Amino acid sequence: MKALSLFAGTVVSLATFGVAHAQFLKVPDQSPAASVTQTIGITEVKIDYHRPAVNNRPIWGKLVPYGEVWRTGADENTLISFSTDVKVGGKPLRAGTYGFHAIPTQKDWTLIFSNATQSWGSFTYEQKEDALRVTVTPRTSPTSEERLLYRFDDLSDTKATLVLAWEKLAVPVAIEVETPKLVMANARAQLRGPVGFLWNNYTRAVNYWLKNGGPLDEALKLADRAIETEERYSTLNAKANVLEKMGKTKDAAELRAKAMTMASSHDLAGEAFRQINDKKLDEAVKTSQTNVEKHPDSVEAYSVLGDALAAKGDKAGATTAYNKALTLTKDPKEKKQIQDALGKLK
Repeated sequence: MKALSLFAGTVVSLATFGVAHAQFLKVPDQSPAASVTQTIGITEVKIDYHRPAVNNRPIWGKLVPYGEVWRTGADENTLISFSTDVKVGGKPLRAGTYGFHAIPTQKDWTLIFSNATQSWGSFTYEQKEDALRVTVTPRTSPTSEERLLYRFDDLSDTKATLVLAWEKLAVPVAIEVETPKLVMANARAQLRGPVGFLWNNYTRAVNYWLKNGGPLDEALKLADRAIETEERYSTLNAKANVLEKMGKTKDAAELRAKAMTMASSHDLAGEAFRQINDKKLDEAVKTSQTNVEKHPDSVEAYSVLGDALAAKGDKAGATTAYNKALTLTKDPKEKKQIQDALGKLK
């Protein structure tokens, strides 16, 4: 009898163990999990959420009641994270992960960023855990979104508009980032490490400082460090750009003349391309013309000259430059790029 009892106990234990460790059969979720990530400058913004469907139901004021806290999704807590400090709706919010909730009304919405991230939806929401609240105005969409969707509109290096879209409603909120300040702080830290042994990282920093209003005295020090790392056209020219910005035009001209004696065709093409991007089209044409004079067999020189002239609206000049580049190249990929550029002129 004892043996039988022991056997029965073993069977029960095994059965209990099996139930405790059973895996649920995997079937599609009614509200599938989703995530969307957007980089603003060097700041990453990520939203993890679940996407409920309209499914022929009245949503606003019904399924999602007015005047009550809502989880801005389905099932688990909707989470939003920021890799750096940001402004949301014009108000500061520190880097981190937050539970994302809202209080909808017919007129406006209160968006809530909660320090509580482990909740299931908004059922245990407590206002004392708020990190930030902002008020936004929803707008009616011309088309209906069957499943709740988050997206980013109006993206630039310093801002984006986060939009919650569901049914025929879109709820926007502005996110702003002090990208130049972040990039400069990041560069200062990085240049103290391995990247600080490469001249081109210093010239990249100098160019960023000049374009985004960085301190000129600091930009000059960065340019000097670039030259100390390696004296070449790019490093000398970077310092000349700083000196010119500081109003020291004579010193800048002398340094540019020295840089020009060291310039390769690729150096000049790169400088002209940067000038095109900065809308300095006359300078870009002049740099490119110098390039083709010094390097008459350079495909790149004629191709970038064509880009500069095309940007100025000189179609005839651009066509001549591109055609010259075509006669010089033997590379199928280069040929295709030049032919595409010619096609755009037409």
